[in-house]
Amino acid sequence: MWCYRGGSISTEPRINDRIRVPEVRLVGPSGEQVGIVPLAKALELAQEYDLDLVEVAASARPPVCKLMDYGKFKYESAMKAREARKNQAHTVIKEMKLRPKIDPHDYDTKKGHVVRFLKQGDKVKITIMFRGREQSRPELGYRLLQRLASDVEDLGFVESNPKQDGRNMIMVLGPHKKKTEAMAEAREAQAARKAEAKANPGRSQNAADGEIAEGETSEGETSEAETAEASAEASAEA
Repeated sequence: MWCYRGGSISTEPRINDRIRVPEVRLVGPSGEQVGIVPLAKALELAQEYDLDLVEVAASARPPVCKLMDYGKFKYESAMKAREARKNQAHTVIKEMKLRPKIDPHDYDTKKGHVVRFLKQGDKVKITIMFRGREQSRPELGYRLLQRLASDVEDLGFVESNPKQDGRNMIMVLGPHKKKTEAMAEAREAQAARKAEAKANPGRSQNAADGEIAEGETSEGETSEAETAEASAEASAEA
């Protein structure tokens, strides 16, 4: 009785002695067509060239095999895949929550986050949260969203117009700059900072450490403030 023991199925091609066919269609190291040869002959040529015999088209009849340095081939393939993942852009939607009667200082802080997100090439979902009697004044939220869209119009555009969703009003801003462009500019800026740090190791490193520490503190304070605001709203609703 046949029994499947599990385990993953290998997707790597068969090489050298793992190839189990009487003959193969052989391709040389430079891509030249050698023709159909017995497997023993193909393995002999692989030893002469100090290369591997790699099955590159198993479904062909006979299978197609190529003489190559399999270790080098795997390394180059892994590096290409890594570079492709590095340059791949993922669409990210950030969210920023505001109140209809937001304080001017808080508005500037929230707007700063929206500006940063748009510069990074990310979309931003703006949510106006109404509470209590504020629900009867949706125009307050609409005017606030219009104001924010106008303040960041040089970086983004209104992708989804303001619309009421229960006790919230939502608008989506899209960046003018594509994610790939933002990533490229970020890499260029990073390279410039590294070059400056190399030219002025002491001053540049201290400045960079100060910027990182300041950025972490600022984001931490913002998160705590939003958490406290959310907790207060939950208590009020309860």
